[in-house]
Amino acid sequence: MALDPAIIERVCAAARQAMLLQTSADILEWDERTGMPIAAGEYRAAQVSTLRAMAHRARTDQAYGDDLQSLRQQIEQEDPHSPTAATVAGLYRDWNRDRKLPSELVQRASEATVLGQQKWDAAKKANDYSLFRETLDQILRIKREIGQRLREGTDRTTYEALMDEYEPDARVTELQSIFESLRVPLVDLVRKIREAPRKPDPRVLRREISVPQQRTFNRMVAAAIGFDFDRGRLDETSHPFCTTLGPADCRILTRYNATQFASGLFGTLHEAGHGMYEQGLPSSWFGLPPGTCASLGIHESQSRLWENQVGRSRAFWKWLLPQTQQHLGSSLAGVDLDTLYFAVNEVEPSLIRVEADETTYNLHILIRFDLERQLIEDTLSVEDLPHAWNDRYENDLGVRPPSDASGVLQDVHWSAGLIGYFPTYTLGNLASAQLFHAASEQLGDLDAQFEAGEFGPLRQWLRENIHIHGRCYSGGQLVERACGSPLTADHLLRYLRSKLYPLYGIS
Repeated sequence: MALDPAIIERVCAAARQAMLLQTSADILEWDERTGMPIAAGEYRAAQVSTLRAMAHRARTDQAYGDDLQSLRQQIEQEDPHSPTAATVAGLYRDWNRDRKLPSELVQRASEATVLGQQKWDAAKKANDYSLFRETLDQILRIKREIGQRLREGTDRTTYEALMDEYEPDARVTELQSIFESLRVPLVDLVRKIREAPRKPDPRVLRREISVPQQRTFNRMVAAAIGFDFDRGRLDETSHPFCTTLGPADCRILTRYNATQFASGLFGTLHEAGHGMYEQGLPSSWFGLPPGTCASLGIHESQSRLWENQVGRSRAFWKWLLPQTQQHLGSSLAGVDLDTLYFAVNEVEPSLIRVEADETTYNLHILIRFDLERQLIEDTLSVEDLPHAWNDRYENDLGVRPPSDASGVLQDVHWSAGLIGYFPTYTLGNLASAQLFHAASEQLGDLDAQFEAGEFGPLRQWLRENIHIHGRCYSGGQLVERACGSPLTADHLLRYLRSKLYPLYGIS
């Protein structure tokens, strides 16, 4: 059956109109996180929630849904991975999901999370969880209601229904299985490193470097690996993130510390990886599934690949070290390549997820994965959350947070209502190692390319194998197509061991 061009045009126009409303709300949230006056918070919450409710109404309109159902019947003989078929299937999936939520609930959730982020920020600065506790409880009640509505007509749990927004069709039992296959070897690897005969000297990363110097340096690095500043910009915030406000408007944000320049640098590499994925999506399909990321796990694979597989490689630092002398003056004078390379690959259990080394990072995620499920299942109260958090850190990482700011208040996610988001970070770490391995086999000597400051071949490989497909394939399908095998923990573990064993002198 031939597709009705009038219906296709009508559906795509409606979806793009909803995206206009969504990105308008996103612009207001970007402004809130970068420069909005503190006193403007309450009105900003009303602005954002109004726009999000309007977008929701557009995406759940019954006539729009009727058109999508008609098109679904017409694409039965189409290639399901073609842009047109993926558009119809993806928009119908979204409509069927969104229509379960009344506009009033969407608006209430949006307002609660905008205010929630403001409350979280104030509580973190004051190092006082009690200032955020009631707000978190309110957000969790709303998210439970959303999850319960979304699971209707499915066999998903409430938590899985929430997680589905970020990682479509993910199941807790499957994640637990793959995460456990990662956790046990990671704990063993951390133990071996703790007992290793060689240790890095992290002091080289704690030399004082002015924030203005870091800004210039980080912009240079982001441009060098391929972030397009004609279609994006780099700014600062309290919690780094990436947001796309239009087909040629991608904003990435990092944060700087005068005595921890590596934190800002790796934050920039991470967000630039997200940004290059957004810039690599087909702009002509913006607002439609072929112009949208496959999943947040795939999105995270792009950021972690540039941050870790590239950014923590010896070849990358062989290219970058001379650049530091040009942009950072004498700040790193006298530091040799091997000392710096060892320092950026230090493995040390710590309190802060975004500053964790790539080996212990996933242990941070598994803690959050467990705790947020308990919060949604109502088997853990917001009152008991800080104590549960601290106990897990002591048990799993051997460190106990001395304060709320370095403990339960360190992440913005729960204040923003992003329940079910955390497991995508570990899925991204697994995929980044597997994709990088496949790229290395197909592109040849990547180290030689990095040493010469050539990052284009890798970026193009990612664009062809991941970016340009949007949501035409699932995240799992993209990994298997690019790598020839399903996602596993094997490649990440092999990558970590092959790098860390020689550095630490582990036999």
